[in-house]
Amino acid sequence: MPNRSWYCASQGQQHGPFPEAQFREFIASGKVRADTMVWNESMADWQRAGDIPGLIASAARPPAMPGRGPAPPRAGGSGPLSIDFEILDFVRQALIFFVGSILVIPLPWVLVSTLKWVTSRTRVPGRPGLTFAGKVETILWWYFGAVAALIVLNFVGGRIASYISLLVQFGLAWLATRWFVANLASSDEQPLGLQFAGPIWTYVGWSVLGALSTITIIGWAWVYTAQTRWICSNIEGTRREIVFKATGLEYLWRTIVTVIGCAFIIPIPWVTRWMMSWLASQTVLVERDAHSQT
Repeated sequence: MPNRSWYCASQGQQHGPFPEAQFREFIASGKVRADTMVWNESMADWQRAGDIPGLIASAARPPAMPGRGPAPPRAGGSGPLSIDFEILDFVRQALIFFVGSILVIPLPWVLVSTLKWVTSRTRVPGRPGLTFAGKVETILWWYFGAVAALIVLNFVGGRIASYISLLVQFGLAWLATRWFVANLASSDEQPLGLQFAGPIWTYVGWSVLGALSTITIIGWAWVYTAQTRWICSNIEGTRREIVFKATGLEYLWRTIVTVIGCAFIIPIPWVTRWMMSWLASQTVLVERDAHSQT
């Protein structure tokens, strides 16, 4: 298969796709070694390059080195998502998002940039690459329209205007969820064909319940956990079911630890990575037949 594309893992990052000829050059130059984890579309799983017959001549085939790459996912299999990133990389992206949010106008551009950054560092079982193909142009009209509506509602004032403003924000969150899911893409930025099918009023109902649950101080954790399960269950277009398995208590104490850590400013990148990694690990892809039998 001379036209096949290759992926490889190095220093905890996934790279590719590379054409066959370029991949062979990597082997010749020593960039791909016998212990490098590689994958192409004809393989059922990731393997060490040295274990693939004829790929690396006379390879020594040593055991895989700890920490040299992500755990080999099974193509089309089940398992949890994972996410990892370098601290300095996170700080740079977080500062860009923070400044863009303060200035308001650049927010759509930094939002798309941040979503691309997050998805590129998310690992999905059985899928060698995940990207975000969303375009800024598709959200400009409803973003600036919503900003104008919120400004008018705040100017009008009053309790009714506040309630309408809150509903507008919940509606925007529903639109953003649909847009994000629809633009999840493969490594070549071809959309995966996913869609979020949850009704807007059900989404708004969950959001209102979440807002009201803050009165109980801790009840919000159970509401947001249940809402996340509902969102995952309404993602269509995949033969694998997306299950969020965290409990409200786990969500609560981890959020408290994260907030305390962020209060000291310096630990923010580390506690954020810890929280994001946990959230990813609680999002599991399950074969639908297997899940229905449990």
